[in-house]
Amino acid sequence: MKKQIKSKKAPAAIGAYSQAIKKGDLIFSSGQIPIDPNTSEMVEDDIEKQTIQVLENLKHVLEAAGSNFDKIVKATIFLSDLNNFAQVNEIYEQYFEGVYPARSCVEVAKLPKNSLIEVEVIAFA
Repeated sequence: MKKQIKSKKAPAAIGAYSQAIKKGDLIFSSGQIPIDPNTSEMVEDDIEKQTIQVLENLKHVLEAAGSNFDKIVKATIFLSDLNNFAQVNEIYEQYFEGVYPARSCVEVAKLPKNSLIEVEVIAFA
């Protein structure tokens, strides 16, 4: 059985997907973009503010699944401009203590709603 994970503190899915799926002890998040769950709008066009919003959204999805950032084993970061990597990395590392998860970071041509960043993770409960 797989279990759908929903958090009201994170943006609702804007398509045919779940915020996350839990299967056994593993949690697979969908990619989060910087939508403010209170307004359902994108945060302003600033990589630092968008990165914080994405990570906060992921934090709430993980909490709803009984997990947290210390239990992430793999993260994938999608950037519309790889020149933003240093700023993203500086904020990203503040969300972890101890051992960082495995990670990939790629530049893509375009992200949903013209976001500057999208992040998805795999974690354990």
